Amino acid sequence: MEVQSDSTSNFKLWSELELHEFPNKFVIKSIESPDQGFSISRFDGNINNLDDDDGSGSSSKVSTIYGVAGTIRLLAGTHLLVITSRKDVGTYLGFPVFRVTSMKFLSCNEASRFLTSQEKKDEAYFKTLLKIVESTPGLYYSYGSDITLNLQRRFKLAEGWMSRPVWKQADPRFVWNRNLLEGLIENKLDKFIIPLLQGSFQTGEINLKNSPAVITLISRRCTRRLGTRMWRRGANLEGDTANFIETEQLLELGGYISSFLQVRGSIPLLWEQIVDLSYKPRLNIINHEQTSKVVERHFNDLLQRYGECVAVDLTDKHGDEGLLSMAYACEMQKLPNVRYVPFDFHHACGNTNFDNLQLLYDQISEDFEKQGYFLVDPEGKIVAEQGGIIRSNCIDCLDRTNVTQSFLAKKSLDIQLQRIGDFSPIETISTFGEDFEIFKTLWAEQGDEISLEYSGTLALKGDIVRYGRQTMGGLIKDGMSALSRYYLNNFQDGVRQDAIDLISGHYTVNGNGPSPFQHNGFDSISYLPVASALVIGGLTVTSITLNQAGRNAQSFLSSVVCAGLTAGLMAVIKSNGRQFCSRPRLCGLF
Repeated sequence: MEVQSDSTSNFKLWSELELHEFPNKFVIKSIESPDQGFSISRFDGNINNLDDDDGSGSSSKVSTIYGVAGTIRLLAGTHLLVITSRKDVGTYLGFPVFRVTSMKFLSCNEASRFLTSQEKKDEAYFKTLLKIVESTPGLYYSYGSDITLNLQRRFKLAEGWMSRPVWKQADPRFVWNRNLLEGLIENKLDKFIIPLLQGSFQTGEINLKNSPAVITLISRRCTRRLGTRMWRRGANLEGDTANFIETEQLLELGGYISSFLQVRGSIPLLWEQIVDLSYKPRLNIINHEQTSKVVERHFNDLLQRYGECVAVDLTDKHGDEGLLSMAYACEMQKLPNVRYVPFDFHHACGNTNFDNLQLLYDQISEDFEKQGYFLVDPEGKIVAEQGGIIRSNCIDCLDRTNVTQSFLAKKSLDIQLQRIGDFSPIETISTFGEDFEIFKTLWAEQGDEISLEYSGTLALKGDIVRYGRQTMGGLIKDGMSALSRYYLNNFQDGVRQDAIDLISGHYTVNGNGPSPFQHNGFDSISYLPVASALVIGGLTVTSITLNQAGRNAQSFLSSVVCAGLTAGLMAVIKSNGRQFCSRPRLCGLF
């Protein structure tokens, strides 16, 4: 079914661009319409319309790029982010969708020679962050339409909305490069402005009873509290939560198109979990006078956007998670217009009994079916609307949450197919083996991609979504991912958080202010290798002397001394674990 507006094509973005690199400027032109383009000075970063001589001289290099993601200004000048490669991953409502596979910053910073010694050090660190940004995973876009709006909201928008430039159609919550677009917007370069969505886009074709259908999964990651797993937890004072994601499941079948929405997000309290070299750092709930207001602001926003809300809490009900869950439940009692449903996923399902998610569904089925889904018939008429949302969370809002959301998505898909008439009241998608495998794969790959963006690794429990059970291969894969998460969280995510804060505008480079690093006298990056070398050296010497201990008393005494010193050093490192971990330097936790 065609839901795209004819007027949208008037603002179709240029899909292939030619980049000319001159000694004094970069020139970017549309390959389709070479008179359309702009130049950016390599000295001061100023953007100008094309001149008659732009491209007429000999440029040192000419290359093809696939979009301009925006500009950012550092101490020495401006940097232009361009898309250097892409991959076609499917269509959204008839419009091709692409994933960014590589990006590159073009530097317009000839003023760097005028920087002070400290500014040069700062600039070097900022440029290191830009290198991290270039490899940002999970960025999607379309040249023909915005993909940040869910289907129901698109249909509800005022007439003429979809005829606006693509960047003006977008939901600013889900525009990853929103902070980078100001320069292009100011210069009215509408056909060059690409709103990038971070999240996931998965699509698969199924053939139910010889009726071809397409299932599409789109996950949209909110930018308001963007960050890494351990350095962005809970909510900020405005009520924005970490890892907040809207996931839309679309079904296109026989001219019908339906949409089912769910959201996930960190527990909307003020809490933290600071890395300290331990495998599972302690959760710390921050007592704040604004806590109740924070929770209220968060859910008022959901109620306004999605309607009725059921908050499903999948956390453990003991230990640190139990304390956090209890604090959450206490605050939810103050909100009579939101239903709070605690469900201890680990207790109910363990490692094998994932069919027990039916116990959760039995608790929420009445609300779930009442909330419904959005459905449009082949004539373009709205025949059903989704009147509410299920908000799920665990601690990370990754693994347990993804298993639960895929379970609920299957329930909704079955109901939709019965409504359309393709299924009888007793048939479900799981009846059709090959089609059900495609459905499960879409959800598993979506879970992997979201997890990669937040934690740096693939999702745990992915085989549960794929196969409905934990497999030996899945256990090994989960173990490797858990070790990778430990390493990344402790030793890399501080810098990665800085890169996210810089590119999202949560930190703004200010050449007139003090260096953000002057007060940071302890550099964990430089101390960690020294501490690691001392521990490894101590263990090695201890091992050698132990092998010789049987020969004489002196060797035995040396072994005891080396073992004691090594153990003492390890104890000092453990007790000061936070000092040896990678920490963000640019912004605080909230």
